[in-house]
Amino acid sequence: MRLIWKKHGFSILLLYLFAGFFVWRALGVIALVCMLAPVIVALKRGREWCGSYCPRGSLWDNVFAKINPRKHVPQWAKSTWFRSFMLLVIFIVFGVQMYYAWPNLNAIGLVFLKIILITTLFGAVLAVLYSPRTWCNFCPMGTLASWVSDDRKPLTVANTCVSCKLCAKACPMQLEPYKAKGSQLIDSDCIKCGECIDVCPKKSLSFDEVS
Repeated sequence: MRLIWKKHGFSILLLYLFAGFFVWRALGVIALVCMLAPVIVALKRGREWCGSYCPRGSLWDNVFAKINPRKHVPQWAKSTWFRSFMLLVIFIVFGVQMYYAWPNLNAIGLVFLKIILITTLFGAVLAVLYSPRTWCNFCPMGTLASWVSDDRKPLTVANTCVSCKLCAKACPMQLEPYKAKGSQLIDSDCIKCGECIDVCPKKSLSFDEVS
């Protein structure tokens, strides 16, 4: 199921936007699931939602990763101040629009639809200009998930690692797991996608659960 979501989850996103805007705007409230799920999942498994189940993440990995030469994510996108700024802006805009839309269900659904569409288009532009997963570095819900994850499900890098750097090349968040050889990679940007584990020739990488 996880692999199916990673591969085809973006089609759910496109269907959601089409059905919401052209069939029934109240469907927009479904987006609440994708807003709450990253934080809820992070309490036990870190940012696993972002790496395996997020429909938008599937769009970045399966569409934009194929057309983008994978330039580096700019440092401003990873900065704490910019992440906090984006979180504040999104929640203020969302709150104000929700205030005026309440209690009309169609109007409420439209608020969700517009925010999902606008942020997806913004993320798509960044995916072309920089790296496919640039948006994930400061996605408001991803930011909240990283704050509550408390280093859940860390990536262990065994001493059998030969520093071939294939893990760094495979990581959609441009992390460098091999540098944590003999220890654990503790990084809030790790989205637990498992791409590094899949390409490791020595099978030196694994996720550990934290109870």
